[in-house]
Amino acid sequence: MKPLVEKLPLSQNTSFVARTYRTPHFEVPWHQHIEYELILFIEGEGTAFIGNYIGEFKTDDVFFLGSNLPHTFQKAHKDLITAAVVVQFTDDFWGPDFMHLPESKSIQKLFAAAMQGLKIKGATRQQLRPLLIELEYLEGFARIIRLCECLQAIAAAHEYETVSTQEVKTFQAKNKDRIDRIFQFTIDNFQEPIALCDVAATAGMSIPAFCSYFKKCTKKTYVDFLNEVRIGHACKLLIDTQKTVLEISIESGFNTLANFNKQFLKLKQLTPSGFRKKFRIQEQEDYLQDEFRILNAES
Repeated sequence: MKPLVEKLPLSQNTSFVARTYRTPHFEVPWHQHIEYELILFIEGEGTAFIGNYIGEFKTDDVFFLGSNLPHTFQKAHKDLITAAVVVQFTDDFWGPDFMHLPESKSIQKLFAAAMQGLKIKGATRQQLRPLLIELEYLEGFARIIRLCECLQAIAAAHEYETVSTQEVKTFQAKNKDRIDRIFQFTIDNFQEPIALCDVAATAGMSIPAFCSYFKKCTKKTYVDFLNEVRIGHACKLLIDTQKTVLEISIESGFNTLANFNKQFLKLKQLTPSGFRKKFRIQEQEDYLQDEFRILNAES
């Protein structure tokens, strides 16, 4: 199944979208669109699928996604109310020459980075929240000014992490449909054993042809890609749950604990236990920094 290709719902008085989507209008399948997307979650939590990234999203998180980067955000459970402010725009909505101005170089670099998907962090995330919420209600040229302010805040601070390692490239229509089927199959089945013959059949190819094709398209083997998806899910479980490393390895699709530890260390340069400990320390440091900012603001 290929991603849904989403169409930009513009009115006659606007050149880009800025609106809030709330359950049941928040829920969307695996999809993509040519527009860049800034998304601020204002309610709910769940799992983000961006390219080959799997991780959490929660209230106040902000992501910036590049053009045609497939993604979906699945809420934590079916009865959870979830909402997000979504801003979508093409890279030329302000005219064909705007992005080629000398003053736009930092935004060009930001757009290039966004092709892997960006999760905004630190003070920038806090700065963006009121800007994006208000953007939905602005009219006229003030809308464009506010969008530029948001992009400048991200580009200037560099407080973000890239989330997907999947190479973003333009595929011919036939190849694109095939890659989309492979990726959707992987998302649907990564927690279970996946044989190369099964994924090759999904692509409509023999195993040797599939392995060669996938490596050519993505610059990595399918097994490497599958491990990235599984490790992404494991990271979410390490952060969000108290499950043991063994339980997480099984739930993430690994057949042995030894292989899980080996692949995790390869991708994250940390053991699963080390990753969990590092996150807890960083979480405490972020909390103390937030408290410090609040005290300074009140004094």
